[in-house]
Amino acid sequence: MPPNSSARIVPIAEEHIEGFRAVLDTVARERRYLAFLEAPSPRETAAFVRGNIRKGIPQYLALVDGQVVGWCDILPLDRPTKSHGGVLGLGVLPGHRGRGIGTALLEAALNAGKAYGLTRVELVVREHNTGAIALYERLGFVREGVKRNGVRVDGGYENLICMALLFE
Repeated sequence: MPPNSSARIVPIAEEHIEGFRAVLDTVARERRYLAFLEAPSPRETAAFVRGNIRKGIPQYLALVDGQVVGWCDILPLDRPTKSHGGVLGLGVLPGHRGRGIGTALLEAALNAGKAYGLTRVELVVREHNTGAIALYERLGFVREGVKRNGVRVDGGYENLICMALLFE
């Protein structure tokens, strides 16, 4: 992690559920980055996190002074023909972006994804999100295609860039 980052990267635990949901909700309500426009209910979020913990799914948080400020997870695909892969999710609170937290979260999740047995990690990112695209490319993700008009928010469309990283 870069020296200017004061975040601690940890695997998610039950005591982080509320903080994780708050960060997810904040980033979702920006309406610029995620497929969600708001976080799932507290009950749904708790069930999701507990299931991930039980299955050992790679899910990491960034903590600053004990507060959750970001997350990264890799959710394994559930079809037998795709079980070697997972889908990446990442978000950092606005006031904590640009400090190396996203990089640290992504590196932790990718290392855990390898240990979990994944050989492919994929994602989609909105084309305007050039900072995230640059981060993904810096860590070895490759563009695989474009989903034209892949998202629609507030009546406007935006393309999604499909990217993936293969572990050797």
